[in-house]
Amino acid sequence: MMDHEELLQQILALGADKVGAVPVAEIDFEPSFRSLCESNACGMYGRSWMCPPHIGKVEDLIAQAKGYQTALVYQIVDTLEDSYDFEGMMAAGERMNRLTAAVRRKFEELGLKNCLFLGAGGCRICPKCAKQDDEPCRYPDLAMSSLEAYGVNVSVLAPQAGMKYINGVNTVTYFGAVLLGER
Repeated sequence: MMDHEELLQQILALGADKVGAVPVAEIDFEPSFRSLCESNACGMYGRSWMCPPHIGKVEDLIAQAKGYQTALVYQIVDTLEDSYDFEGMMAAGERMNRLTAAVRRKFEELGLKNCLFLGAGGCRICPKCAKQDDEPCRYPDLAMSSLEAYGVNVSVLAPQAGMKYINGVNTVTYFGAVLLGER
């Protein structure tokens, strides 16, 4: 099996701007972060199987995540025309979604099992989640939740992984993580 540094290099090669490893035991899990989801800032609350409230209780998700040993954290940083560049934010989000899918495929190719893949802002595997039509998830083996839905304080996680949470005026930053090594 590849060591963490080699896996981080694989994530960089797939298009991440920065990567870092953090022991899961050091991650700041905060159940109150679920309120960010409940505020529906991203518009997906109650509209995706992988978002609250359908993903489950935050305490259960935190307990699940704490069952892993190491988080391989990655980020992308894109430049925006200005702070109102919604199209630029959406394009960066799409780039992050492609990266996250590529990371999952690469880890599967490498034979890594029992990984927890967490992305930015919810699943996004399907253009429209089956939940919106009261149908079961179309791709339960690919579906992915967000770091925030699992109660991760990403503003604390970023510096732990050697990254900035905010990368300057007219930028947008997205984070993802792969949790490895079930205990």
